[in-house]
Amino acid sequence: MPGLGPVTVDADLGAYVSPLLPVPVFGGALCQLLVAGYDDDGAKVDFETAISAFLGLDEAALRSASVPVFQYYLDVKAEAGDHDNLVSIATPDDVWSHVRPGGEVTVQREDAHGDRQVHVSVECECAWEPEHGLQMVFRRGCSVSKVGPFDSHLTNVSSFDRTDLADVVYHRFG
Repeated sequence: MPGLGPVTVDADLGAYVSPLLPVPVFGGALCQLLVAGYDDDGAKVDFETAISAFLGLDEAALRSASVPVFQYYLDVKAEAGDHDNLVSIATPDDVWSHVRPGGEVTVQREDAHGDRQVHVSVECECAWEPEHGLQMVFRRGCSVSKVGPFDSHLTNVSSFDRTDLADVVYHRFG
């Protein structure tokens, strides 16, 4: 597959799976890319473009999402109340020391309810929300377009069924 080299097919996932690759946006952490829906898509070049863009990102792409990720942390903190064991994060720039990317990165096209773009989605562990983690989505592989608890949706439009959230990176659940 262009941009990934040789891939295998995982019939259970219905996806192509890359070998472990260093992902620069995550400081070179090794991840597998799972590409879903590629064979049936009429615009395969959109997948290839998104993969190439994502693998070309550096850590600056994460810094652009520091404020929305910090807001997610603050919302979880407010909901949790005064738990002694909840991590304390002082500023948006500090959130990244409490986030660890998962080993799987999913590349797929948003469904008909979303924007129909190819997105790259990463489920991460985060110190403030061990149950739901942190989902980061990169629209067209270029920039962070959605953050929040992992819900498997690729856009907030799809998550909340609200078209007014098309350009919203973080929208509070509940």
